[in-house]
Amino acid sequence: MNDWRFLLSGRWAGYLVLVVIFAIACSALGTWQLNRRAEALAEVARIDANYDAEAVPVADALPDPTAFDIDQRWKVVSLAGEYLPAEEVVVRNRPLNGNVGFEVITPFRLDDGTVFMVDRGWIPEAPDGRPGDIPAAPTGEIEVEARLKAGEGTIAGRTSTGTELATIDLDELAARVGTPAYTGAYGLLVQSPDDAAEPPLAAPRPERDEGPHLSYALQWFVFALLAFIGLGWAANQERKALAEASLTGARGGHDERRVPRRPERKPRRDADADVEDGILDGR
Repeated sequence: MNDWRFLLSGRWAGYLVLVVIFAIACSALGTWQLNRRAEALAEVARIDANYDAEAVPVADALPDPTAFDIDQRWKVVSLAGEYLPAEEVVVRNRPLNGNVGFEVITPFRLDDGTVFMVDRGWIPEAPDGRPGDIPAAPTGEIEVEARLKAGEGTIAGRTSTGTELATIDLDELAARVGTPAYTGAYGLLVQSPDDAAEPPLAAPRPERDEGPHLSYALQWFVFALLAFIGLGWAANQERKALAEASLTGARGGHDERRVPRRPERKPRRDADADVEDGILDGR
C-alpha cells in the first residue's frame, strides 16, 4: 500500500478533480442527448398517432381557442365555413427543398363565426424578393381539413411589413382580423393529390427519425469512463517509476551486474632490448 502514497499529494488530488469535472461534463452531455432522443421519439409517436388519423371538428379538438397541447400536433381537424381572402398574409423566409419563399396564411371563418388560421402552403420568391403569384383561395362555403401546429409567436428584431409577416404570430393575425380567433394553434391545409403539385405547395410529411442521439449519448458516457481509466493507468505508471527509482537508490546508485573487465595487456618491450637480454643470458 505504501507504493500508492504519492496519490495523497496535492498534484494527484488536482488530477482527480480535473477528471471528475470532465466526467461530470461528459455525463451531462450524454444525459442531454438522451433527453433529445426522448423528444424525438415522442414526436415520432405523435406523427404515428395523428398524421393519418380521421379528422375531427376543430371545435372538438380545441374546445379552448387559446390553448394547445403539444400532443395534438399533426392532429387532423375538419373546418366548415369560408376563407377571408381580404385578410390573407404571407410569412417570409420559409425554406422548401433548398429554396426560399413564403407561406400563405389565409384566415378561415367557421360557421360559428370564429376564425381559424389556415396555412395553404408555400410559394416561391420572385426575382425581386417579393412573393410570387398567389393562387386565389376557393370562395363560398366549403369544407377543408388541416393538421394542427402551434403558433410561433414573435422574434425580437423581426417585424411585419404590410401583409408580409416574420412569423406565424397568431395573436397578430387575430388582431388583424378583428374577430374572435383561435390563437393556440393554426392548421396546415390537407391537400388532395391533384392539388399537391400546384402552388401553394403543401409542407412535406415529417420524417419518423429519432436521430443519432442514442449513439452520441453512449459516446459521452464512454468518454467519462475512459477519463478514470486513463487516470488509473497514469497512476500505475508513476508507481512503477517510483518503485524502480527506490530500488536503484538502495543499491547505491550502481548496478550489480558488472561488465567483465578486459585483462590488461603488458606493454610490449622494444625488440632490440629483447635481443640484448638473450645475449646476457647466454654468458
